[in-house]
Amino acid sequence: MRPTVRSVRFTALFALTALASASLAACGSGSGGDPDTVKVSFKQSTDNSIKVMDTYLADIKKQFEKANPGKKVELVPIKAPDSEYYTKLQQMLRSPKTAPDLVYEDTFLINSDITSDYLKPLDDYLAKWKDWDRFIDTAKAAARGEDGKTYGVPDGTDTRGLWFSKDVFAKAGLPADWQPRTWDEVLDAARTIKEKVPGVTPINVYTGKPAGEAATMQGFQMLLYGTGDGGSDPLYDKDSKKWIKAGQGFEDSLAFVETVYKEKLGPEVSDALDPNFGTKVRGELLPQGKLGIALDGSWLPQDWLEGSGHEWPEWSKELGLAAMPTQHGQAPGRVSMSGGWTWAIPAKAGNPDLAFEFIKTMQTKANAQKWYVANSGIAVREDVANDPAYVEAQPGIAFFTDLVEVTHYRPAYPAYPKVSVAVQEAMEGVTTGDLTVEEAARGYDEALEEATGGQVVGE
Repeated sequence: MRPTVRSVRFTALFALTALASASLAACGSGSGGDPDTVKVSFKQSTDNSIKVMDTYLADIKKQFEKANPGKKVELVPIKAPDSEYYTKLQQMLRSPKTAPDLVYEDTFLINSDITSDYLKPLDDYLAKWKDWDRFIDTAKAAARGEDGKTYGVPDGTDTRGLWFSKDVFAKAGLPADWQPRTWDEVLDAARTIKEKVPGVTPINVYTGKPAGEAATMQGFQMLLYGTGDGGSDPLYDKDSKKWIKAGQGFEDSLAFVETVYKEKLGPEVSDALDPNFGTKVRGELLPQGKLGIALDGSWLPQDWLEGSGHEWPEWSKELGLAAMPTQHGQAPGRVSMSGGWTWAIPAKAGNPDLAFEFIKTMQTKANAQKWYVANSGIAVREDVANDPAYVEAQPGIAFFTDLVEVTHYRPAYPAYPKVSVAVQEAMEGVTTGDLTVEEAARGYDEALEEATGGQVVGE
């Protein structure tokens, strides 16, 4: 008898679940793990030539094992795009059989994982670690739960802006010192590139569910937080502790995304909805002069450093940097978003004490500074941020560090991951043309109600 669609799906799902469980169990620490081995899980780039994190951790492993005779470090990479990494990581954290001793945790997910009891509070460790006083308060806050406890040690932050090709701009007759004052000026530059430089994608704005948090943060929030007067959070009302329904700023932000794709100013929709498109932007489009403007993050140069596989030493001469303007040029005139990652210890870790000793090795001033530069990150240790060697280590560091004064942080409360997905779905709807801006906004409101248990307010 021919199997039904339902039975085929069930069989496939069962096989995939079994395979995933087996692979996760193989890389977990386990309750009976070696007490002298610390297992460190991290996000590995999907681009085989990008080994920034691998190289850094291999060096820390050598330092740690030399300083702690008899102790071993096992590196457990998870090779996946961001959205898949988060899913795989949460699967690992659920059981002592699969939980590593140390995990690389995005700040946007940390409160959700705290609520799920996946992470261990670090306050007792931090109270005895003198270097903790060196970390800036905003970075500490990003790793703090609603219960006031700290669940991660940040390894840097980031900011976002507009990268542009000077060669493409020259061909389009646009200025090499371009600094748009409004959204319309950004779109007008993209339209000029489309008209005068055929074969080049005028602008990239990450969008849709496949792009995950890149769509929400590099794309939508860089728009949304530039609407209004900038005096309040447009996503979350801290006074009422409720999420804000789609208002005019939300719809205007969706309209910007709609314009990019409706006027074919951005990449082909099929490319934009490829989960690995960010790798192509950094590894091909920008270095090859095939992209005019990229709304993206401060970390891009890590892909172009020596040993990266995409070496591009000329990038600082061939690319320009501009701040993303507010919608109408209203004060403060510029906008940025900041996030970052932390090192966290799972609640079910077998060797938490050893894991924190590994964190301390990673976060010496020298090692932290080495990581900030290699990762093109923004320093969260004051002693590094004030070191001229850090400021002068790489072009662009001063520009992106300067954006910290106008940056915003996501309301990374427990419901945020679901809210983020709702944003991505709204973006995807207007990107494909399946939804109007108004329909996408209504869909967001419905998803927001469900994601937050009805804890919403009107704009």
